[in-house]
Amino acid sequence: MTEAELRAAFARHESLTPPAGPVRAAVDRIVVRRRRRRRRLRAGAAALAVLGLLGLAVPQVVPPLGGQNATAELLADRVAPGGALNVLLVGVDGAPDPRVPGADSVPRADSVLLVHVPADRSRLYLVSLPRDLMVAIPGHGTDKLNSSFQFGATASRPDLRRGYDLTRRVVGDTTGVRIDAGAVLTYPVLRRLTDGVGGVEICLPEQVRSVHTRRVFPAGCQRLDGREAVDLLRQRIGMTWGGQDRDRNAQRYAAGLLRQLDSGDALHNPVALNRLLVALGPDLVTDTGDASLPELLARTVQASRAAPVGLALPTVESPERPGSIVLDERAGPAFLTALRQDRLAEWAAANPDRVTALGAQR
Repeated sequence: MTEAELRAAFARHESLTPPAGPVRAAVDRIVVRRRRRRRRLRAGAAALAVLGLLGLAVPQVVPPLGGQNATAELLADRVAPGGALNVLLVGVDGAPDPRVPGADSVPRADSVLLVHVPADRSRLYLVSLPRDLMVAIPGHGTDKLNSSFQFGATASRPDLRRGYDLTRRVVGDTTGVRIDAGAVLTYPVLRRLTDGVGGVEICLPEQVRSVHTRRVFPAGCQRLDGREAVDLLRQRIGMTWGGQDRDRNAQRYAAGLLRQLDSGDALHNPVALNRLLVALGPDLVTDTGDASLPELLARTVQASRAAPVGLALPTVESPERPGSIVLDERAGPAFLTALRQDRLAEWAAANPDRVTALGAQR
């Protein structure tokens, strides 16, 4: 067949060809739906990983092979949304406390972090509660916040669970919010967690020199392994604002961990996630409160999509007790009201100078 004959044949059949516009539009709609579905599944996987790393029994719902995304989508679509969620994270050091006779292994609560998930699921708010904050501790009068963990854990054999329980009660009484879930993170757990996700990037506004190892952490963003991250998180001596700077670095670590989870293998590989949870071991003390795991997952799906915001309870130095701090009478009540009423976004917008710079955004 000559070229002219071929052209003639195509011309005769061209009228039978359906228009390309509707077909192209249909293909575009399918692509958009698939992209939206992937984003929804990815957000569900993020919630699984974040809650799993808080110890909320993720292995019970993660299927052995390849079913994590479907599980996350099912939870996101079928569980009714709830109100705000507050998760208490207590970072402890196992160093001896000379104030507690005979309790050489009673850990100190170096960091107390309240993770607030608003009802609109817009983002996570990382609220630092200073360890030196003077609070009322049931059965022990008034003392520093970190003492609540020590008082609770002290026994013939120190018990991290009891330490957490008393700290949870004190934090709830102090802030006026319900604590829905939480975990105790020891430094060994943090080391294994950091190494398990391939390191965590932390962005520092200024140089930090370790008083324990003499390691220098330069200003700027840097990826730390487990040992380095723990070394940084322990630092307060020699820093401009002491314990407040340590609290801010704890927020920066949490933000870096979220970024790493968002980009790492643990979000998308249920086998890798399960392996990481097993590696954390029995040292991880957890509390799911009254909520079920599906409820917790559903409440955090949307919040895991946006970069977290770092905040701190407004405080001032205690005029009566050097080395201790108390609630700032001017800014503190308004902050606690915003927390209780789930209006931290408005408070942060009105007080940008009190928002912690967490570094690179996701």
